[in-house]
Amino acid sequence: MANFVASTQVHEYTVTMTLSTFTDQMNIWGQAEVPFLFMVDFEMEKPLLFKLDEIDSTKFLFDINGFSNASAKAKIQTTQIEALPTPFSEYKKKFDIVYNSLAYGDSFLTNLTIKTPVALHTSLKELFYQSHAKYKLLMEDEFLVFSPETFIQIKSGKIFSYPMKGTIDASYPNARERILNDEKEKAEHTTIVDLIRNDLSQVAMHVNVNRFRYIDEIKTSNKNLLQVSSEIAGDLPEDYKSRLGDIVVKLLPAGSISGAPKSKTLEIIRKAEGEKRGYYTGVVGYFDGANVDCGVMIRFIENESGTFFYRSGGGITTQSIVELEYQETIDKVYVPVD
Repeated sequence: MANFVASTQVHEYTVTMTLSTFTDQMNIWGQAEVPFLFMVDFEMEKPLLFKLDEIDSTKFLFDINGFSNASAKAKIQTTQIEALPTPFSEYKKKFDIVYNSLAYGDSFLTNLTIKTPVALHTSLKELFYQSHAKYKLLMEDEFLVFSPETFIQIKSGKIFSYPMKGTIDASYPNARERILNDEKEKAEHTTIVDLIRNDLSQVAMHVNVNRFRYIDEIKTSNKNLLQVSSEIAGDLPEDYKSRLGDIVVKLLPAGSISGAPKSKTLEIIRKAEGEKRGYYTGVVGYFDGANVDCGVMIRFIENESGTFFYRSGGGITTQSIVELEYQETIDKVYVPVD
């Protein structure tokens, strides 16, 4: 099996590495306890895999819960980004496709995302250093991720997932009580927790929900947000290191950014969104020789020939109100800061 390491031509990997090759190589390096970084796009068409000690930091910068190849840099004033929201009418067309499918019973919950044009007053690299998030990744000048959401963590033979579903502006009166008592938000979160629990049961035993709907506060450049998450955990087989590739791929795409039931919901997403997501809502993570830490690539800015787009979205159910869902996609256009 060839060793796939970082090169000056990132795109070579998107062409030459198949999902099966990616899976096999992860299994081999996992069994040999070789540290590596991995990425998988939403469509699972362009997986990437790099030995940690051979990553070219001029092409990739990453910071995963403090584990990073980025050099320390002095704090500078955070630059805000300016959102140029997609017209409501365009969002509503996509929303209606999803809502009609929900009404027919094809899905219980569908994650709908859009691209919001943004004006940047700095480079993606500067934003990488200015932002604060659990999972940060800069891929050349192509895209930047600063995500708060964990996909999976593997520690001492146990696998953990922390689905994130439900966001509210922390400045709203009684914001914490409002988000926790909102029936639509509660139903949406419960659906995702059930989906993730079933997903983990494909690769682990004794899967349980350890914490249900707890609150994290996220600071941004212009507001604070409250984010609702849950913790789900299970026990992996003793030989899990030799199955790392199979474990990760079997769980993809992440339930929190797709929906339930997953297979049919993915069809709805393709129809409604009308384009591939690419690495947006894919996953990025690393294996240190013993443990895995992997995040969902949300909070995502991409560069399309010099035009920048911030990709965001939310879960749609039959209880969703289109105006509120549209506003949520705008509220999620932010840079998280210390």
